[in-house]
This record gives sequence, C-alpha cells and structure tokens, in this order.
Amino acid sequence: MGSLTHDVAPFGIKTTIVEPGLFRTELLVEGDSTIWPRLSLDDYQERTLPTIERWKGMSGKQGGDLAKLASALIKIADMQEPPLRFGAGTDAVDVLEQKAKLLLNQAAVHRELSSNMDLV
Repeated sequence: MGSLTHDVAPFGIKTTIVEPGLFRTELLVEGDSTIWPRLSLDDYQERTLPTIERWKGMSGKQGGDLAKLASALIKIADMQEPPLRFGAGTDAVDVLEQKAKLLLNQAAVHRELSSNMDLV
C-alpha cells in the first residue's frame, strides 16, 4: 500500500494505511463470526492453543469504540494531507511504536554492513 501511494498521487488520489487495534465487534463472538480451527498438526498446538485462548478471552473486552473509529476515518478522508499510516486505537499506536523502535534498532545494529554497499 505504501508504494501505491506514490503511484496514484499524480492522479490526485491519496491513501492511508489504517492499522486498527482491537475494536468491540462481533469478530470474536464464537459461533457468530468466529470459527476456531481444528488443529491437525501437533507441532503447532503449543503455539496455537494459547493464542486461541487469548483471543477467546478478549471477546467483549476490546477497548476500541467503533463510532470513534468511524469519526476518525471521516476526518482523515477530509484531510488535505492525510497520514500515510494511521494507528487506530491506543493498542495500535503501541504496536506501531514498538515496530518503529525495532526497525531503528535493526538499522543501527547492521549500519556498517548495510552502508557498505555503494559502488566505489
């Protein structure tokens, strides 16, 4: 999506990547919209089962308000210069900040190797 922004900008089209956190929806309501997988590979159960239980525990406890998300998206759509990336919700902002720190750390750790690629 980030590269699409540059491709469509000459046509007056603006884009925003929306990275939503957890919003109170029917998404995690078992039977309504969520069907948990039948685990057929034992090797994945150690990681998958706790993930499923964590998601089940979130049902009805998501902190995001859909009406506020809708309002924010309308504001973004009306902006002359909308953000390229929008973290929707406190939890989403936290994830974006963690990822930014991780990327900065990776760049710093390998700076010499990464910066030694120019033709001389």
